[in-house]
Amino acid sequence: MNRIGMGLVGAGFVGPHHVDAVRRLGFVDIVAVAGSTDESGQSKAEALGARKGYGSYQALLDDPDVHVVHNATPNHLHYEVTSAALARGKHVVSDKPLAMTAAQAKRLVNEAQRAGVVAAVTFNYRGNPMVQQARTVIARGDLGTPHFLYGHYLQDWLLKDTDYSWRLDPEKGGPSSALGDIGSHWCDLAQHVTGLRITHVLGDISTVIKKRKKPLGSRDAFQAGTGDEVDVVDIRVEDLACVLVRFDNGARGSFSVGQVCGGHKNDLMLEVCGAKASLRWRQEAQNELWIGHRDKANEVLAKDPSLLDAGARGYAHLPGGHQEAWADAFCNVMREIYRCIAAGPPYPALPPMAATFEDGFRANRIVDAILESAADGGAWTRI
Repeated sequence: MNRIGMGLVGAGFVGPHHVDAVRRLGFVDIVAVAGSTDESGQSKAEALGARKGYGSYQALLDDPDVHVVHNATPNHLHYEVTSAALARGKHVVSDKPLAMTAAQAKRLVNEAQRAGVVAAVTFNYRGNPMVQQARTVIARGDLGTPHFLYGHYLQDWLLKDTDYSWRLDPEKGGPSSALGDIGSHWCDLAQHVTGLRITHVLGDISTVIKKRKKPLGSRDAFQAGTGDEVDVVDIRVEDLACVLVRFDNGARGSFSVGQVCGGHKNDLMLEVCGAKASLRWRQEAQNELWIGHRDKANEVLAKDPSLLDAGARGYAHLPGGHQEAWADAFCNVMREIYRCIAAGPPYPALPPMAATFEDGFRANRIVDAILESAADGGAWTRI
């Protein structure tokens, strides 16, 4: 297999996880990392084991050894960097959201189609073997027709007024915080697992902490305030939301998202209730799948390759009892993306486990519709 060169733009919280995931594939070279200055680019390249460090993403795009661009920048740079990479004929792996708005995301869908490259979005929870097992079980009809989906995605890293992130600044993070950052994951997971599509939403959003102490200096992602100098700022995006949803088969649903929920670190949960049975997956216990019945005892299926269906077995790389986690799911997604790149032109379509730019565009549309619904006083809004 020919070696594939990877370049990373954005080496903050999630960027190094991109590097770790592709390094595990064995046929990808970590060619370059782009920083905001030559010094920062070189420093980040050395820290991540990349051969080269650049002071701008434009310089990285000029490197012929970079075949795939991973866009892990703050949200306001997603469109700019991805569009420039596509114009150079580079494959792109973008963090979500694909763009700040659905209109921008749609333009990227079109640009990727014209470029004829592999273009993917990192909705990484799809890569968990138990998520794929759930998808297989539902597609086989074990639950019957789904009629109700519910769940949540709760965190507590913004519980204090000293907690701050660029994600709370609409100029950098976009018009949504909790919904765009984590609510989009719940919506993608619900649609991916069931094969259904969200058609209407009714949103109720709120900002629990309306003023925050923004540090004047730099602070790592998800790091709590430590008494540094601050500026008190008004917060204009939501940190809590409740949403009712309707699906294209007539199913109903609801989910809540919050970044101000004490004790919930990364608590993503989805339950699907069907005509025959129910099924639940929770990220903080991600090696288990709960299956609920009416006429017999409920089950808990533990992650064990020998117990999983063929469609999910290949994503479980360790024997039963050996826990697999967030980073392993992330690597599973990267493996599928890079298999398509390695196949060469004309590049095959991404398998369902890897989210496409179309999926990213749909996620943007859903978030936009929830915000529109909330602004309209909680009116049902069509996607």
